[in-house]
Amino acid sequence: MKVRLCAVFALAAALTSACSDDPEPFRPPDIDSAAVSTDYDPDLEPSAAALALVPAEATVLEVTDFDQLRLVLGFGSLDGDSPADERRKFWAAAEGAAMLSDGLLRPDDERLRREYGFGQDDVAWEAHYGVGETTDWVIAFHEDVRMDDVRRAATYGVGPLDDVEIDTQRRLVSSEPLPDGDETWAADAALHDLVGDPAASTYVETDCLPFDTVFGDGMQAQLAAAPAAELSMLDPIEGFSVAFGGELVTVRLGPDREDAFERMRIADVMPRTDPEFGVAFARGVADPSGGRIGYDLARPASAVELTEGRHLPFAVCAD
Repeated sequence: MKVRLCAVFALAAALTSACSDDPEPFRPPDIDSAAVSTDYDPDLEPSAAALALVPAEATVLEVTDFDQLRLVLGFGSLDGDSPADERRKFWAAAEGAAMLSDGLLRPDDERLRREYGFGQDDVAWEAHYGVGETTDWVIAFHEDVRMDDVRRAATYGVGPLDDVEIDTQRRLVSSEPLPDGDETWAADAALHDLVGDPAASTYVETDCLPFDTVFGDGMQAQLAAAPAAELSMLDPIEGFSVAFGGELVTVRLGPDREDAFERMRIADVMPRTDPEFGVAFARGVADPSGGRIGYDLARPASAVELTEGRHLPFAVCAD
């Protein structure tokens, strides 16, 4: 199993790193849009690697990196060959983490291990993406998994492996045929600016969020003059991401965001979300040049609920 180095999601020295052994915060290099590749690269962080697997018409991507999750929870060496007791301890600890997927194979893990020799802990990462009302997925397996065993399980339709596409060479299983590079998110240079941070889970959306989606139906019509003026001062965004670490969250809005501080503070002058945004995403700091906002991950379960419910004030549409 490939073990990634734990990286820091903080945007300023004021935020405490979840990985105190790292001497400096991790800062991915800037993307050269002319050099963007549409090829799938398994050596990239999963949120970046998945871009080459998501069809261009998708609007939402959720990636759960189980290798990184194991690392931040102190189970960095755990894999499918680990003792059952250790694997149970990991999943008990994971219940309190910011996971965007509980593991597609977990409900069938016992049968898969007994009959086919692999299970959920042999999964490196999962990606779920949305096209309209449809959600599809991709599973990436560790290098030591026998893909012939995966194919046998698929032949017998075990759990989610019924009627799937299997890419033996790239060690991928997907619910639908994978698109070609030019027909994927990887062809959009702007999306590369939103991903690449090592994270237990990463959420990406290709547009801003309507006001009433964030704060509730009919709320924009009731907005007072002062908050409405704050909203009008925001610059448009064409997508955003939320990367969850063990203790910190990094939001990316794209580079050169003069409104980064305003977007960080917009929740303070708007109606409350449910759950309350500031209780889950605490003590924000902004980086306008990098287009990032960093938060303490105060309540992981609430933060995931807010994210998947699209109740994220920093991503609200400016109109």
